[in-house]
Amino acid sequence: MTAAGPADTAARLTGLVRALRGHGLRIGPAETVDAAAVLDVLGFADREQMRAGLAAALLRSDGQRTVFDATFDLFFPLGVGTPEALRGEPPPVPDDPEPPRFGRPDPLRDRLRERLAAALAADDRAAQARLAGEVVEAFGRYGAGSTPGSDGWSAHQALNRLSPETLLARILAALRENPGREGPSREDLSDRVLADEIRRRIRDFRALVTGEARRRVAELRGPERIAERAVAPTADRIDFLYAGREQLAELRRTVHPLARKLATRLAARRRRAASGQIDLRRTLRRSLTTGGVPLRPAYRLRRPARPELVLLCDVSGSVSGFADFTMLLVQAMGEQFSKVRVFAFVNRTAEVTDLLRRGQDDPARLAARILTEAKVTGHHGNSDYGSALGGFVDRHLDAVGPRTCVLVLGDARNNHRDPNLDALRRIVARARRVFWLNPEQPALWSTGDSAAPAYADVVEMHSCRNARRLGELIARLLPV
Repeated sequence: MTAAGPADTAARLTGLVRALRGHGLRIGPAETVDAAAVLDVLGFADREQMRAGLAAALLRSDGQRTVFDATFDLFFPLGVGTPEALRGEPPPVPDDPEPPRFGRPDPLRDRLRERLAAALAADDRAAQARLAGEVVEAFGRYGAGSTPGSDGWSAHQALNRLSPETLLARILAALRENPGREGPSREDLSDRVLADEIRRRIRDFRALVTGEARRRVAELRGPERIAERAVAPTADRIDFLYAGREQLAELRRTVHPLARKLATRLAARRRRAASGQIDLRRTLRRSLTTGGVPLRPAYRLRRPARPELVLLCDVSGSVSGFADFTMLLVQAMGEQFSKVRVFAFVNRTAEVTDLLRRGQDDPARLAARILTEAKVTGHHGNSDYGSALGGFVDRHLDAVGPRTCVLVLGDARNNHRDPNLDALRRIVARARRVFWLNPEQPALWSTGDSAAPAYADVVEMHSCRNARRLGELIARLLPV
């Protein structure tokens, strides 16, 4: 990376900070000034050292590093235009830019795959970085020569054409035949561990291709726009409804840190609530010793009992990820409540408190265990909130009392069935507080088969689309 002028450096740094703030990272003026000092001391000679220095100045937790690295690569790229390693050489563009039909040879693809297999087997990072640029150059361009503004670079298109995952067997065979070459040998690792290592290298190469395509698109569209749209959010801002398997696994790893943070906030609220209101009579009596000046107010001391908590969780379809995470979070915060009971439903309600307690050892399978071991479905597998609420009232209403806070988790999509508002009103009448957390955005609550507006007339409904919002609602709404 070449050195930049002072104005360009300031623009890149402030652009980086703005983009990180857009992803929810809390970066203030003090951190920005520290980052500028880091750039002044480290300079641009060592890009990775500069990356580490800026991360130390701007970030507050390890979970923010993935977002930072992707954004840093946009505002402080390794190069511009065609990679330096490809300059002066004819571009590796095939004679036929369209993907070959099934059965037709693809010489350029075959050559790149052979070189990639060798680079992955040797774990040659420099060769992999060069190949990433060649692959994007050869297969990643789309829309060239068409309508202005419609062209760009696609990592998905390039990787689909190359199919690096299908090289696993070839690389594994090469390592078996040449155990002395760089990288783990057959004697050092079992075949299974060796295959996992090769998959990791392929994932790293895919990340290189993605980063190269993102860098080129940022040159066309601007880094601010690409940072907003193409950089994956931090774990606490991942939308529950659209999270994939890997993102849900990352979310589960944030359960215990988030639970500790929320427990600290609830404990602080409980301490403040224990002070109570000023006792005017005792305060005036104390003021007699100070000439009538109330220097030492007296309070009506309270001893607030820890509340009970009941969760009613829809575990059907895409909503299951939201319910899964919330159940694990509440279980981790169990010490903040005198009693926690969890009920799951699709169209029938069943208590899953014990299943949740046993599921802490394998949280990834919690939703599957609930669906298979608990009776949460009846004659069909579609959501029916009215039937589920009615079943809870008929069989489990004794779980709700004057100290109970009830959280209903679900998108309220009732498949056009009876919402059974009377059952929800009976729960509200017995509970201390009832809140409904809906993972959909409010603009969708009145669309399709959603009964959210009807339920929102009975209970307080809040949009809760990610872990950050869930933490804010739990810290603010739950009684102490």
